[in-house]
Amino acid sequence: MPLAISAGVEIADWQLQLTAIRSQGAGGQNVNKVNSAIHLRFDIKSSTLPDFYKQRLLALSDHRKTEDGVIIIKSQEHRTQEKNREEALKRLKELILDAVKIKKTRRATKPSRNAKKRRVDDKKRVGNNKALRKKVI
Repeated sequence: MPLAISAGVEIADWQLQLTAIRSQGAGGQNVNKVNSAIHLRFDIKSSTLPDFYKQRLLALSDHRKTEDGVIIIKSQEHRTQEKNREEALKRLKELILDAVKIKKTRRATKPSRNAKKRRVDDKKRVGNNKALRKKVI
């Protein structure tokens, strides 16, 4: 079943390489015996994603992306292999959507005249309070 990214954009199963591996860390016999963790590999360059998606993903600076343009995601939070597979696919989808999202450019603004006046008034008020704490001569 293909992974739907957005309307009209999806990743076919043959483009995803899912491997079951043993989980790390504490967990007793279940962790030591069962291959419940999932290792997902997705090659950006050989995928059928649109060029815009590929360019944005290749330009991404993320520790999960190798120099060869392969995204590697390891999921081992859940006890079952199926839940870990779903989690890995969900993380891949979020990574792609986040990379493709066009962020608004920040426009520098200046404080209004009223805001400047309020700031100066607050400074004067604080200064007066401190002046009142001095010794009376």
